[in-house]
Amino acid sequence: MIVPVKYISLDNRLLFMNDKKINIAIVEDLKDVAIELSHVINDEEDLVCNQVYFNAEEAIVFLLRNPVDVVLIDIGLPGMSGIEAIVELRAKLPNTEFCMFTVFEDDEKIFSSLKAGAKGYVLKNDDPDTIVHSLRDLSKGGSPMNPLIARKVIDSFSRIHSNKTPINEELPLSPREKEILDLLSQGLLYKEISESLGITTGTVKQHIHKIYHKLQVNNKTEAINLYLRRN
Repeated sequence: MIVPVKYISLDNRLLFMNDKKINIAIVEDLKDVAIELSHVINDEEDLVCNQVYFNAEEAIVFLLRNPVDVVLIDIGLPGMSGIEAIVELRAKLPNTEFCMFTVFEDDEKIFSSLKAGAKGYVLKNDDPDTIVHSLRDLSKGGSPMNPLIARKVIDSFSRIHSNKTPINEELPLSPREKEILDLLSQGLLYKEISESLGITTGTVKQHIHKIYHKLQVNNKTEAINLYLRRN
């Protein structure tokens, strides 16, 4: 039986009132999806969802005041993305775990999420039992991941370690390309790199495409890992 949930609607968020268990917060802009998922969570004896937010900006404000055990957050939020929200929250909420909840399966978003600090990655088409199990597993120190996502991660590391460039050989990059890759490895966004170097964002993207080609990698994470192995 679903546990009755009382909530107060405050613009773009819902604050649910319930007993303390493994405390889950949801950040999802599709309100029907978010509310339905909160009911699924509250139907579990050991989980509770007291907080649902529909954008990252308000989630950050209220989660800093009311920390939870696990945040289930969508990547494609309006305004600030879920990845950007994790970066901001993770430094201030060291005891909170983050799980991506998304339709995206592309490598770039997967690795950006993991680099930002997400320890779990579930897809919106996963069945409710799988999502609930993932939240429980994450709260206990696990790293739940949709099997398709896990395979992409493994394949990526395999490609990195099978790269034929000897570890002691200098990367075949220009000084500017190395500079950009170094800034990428520090977590800077394309816009921040363009401002730091005094070039356009388009120029940054052109350099990054050349870096991928020269290093024979498919995404930013692989390029950064290869760069860090050489430095």
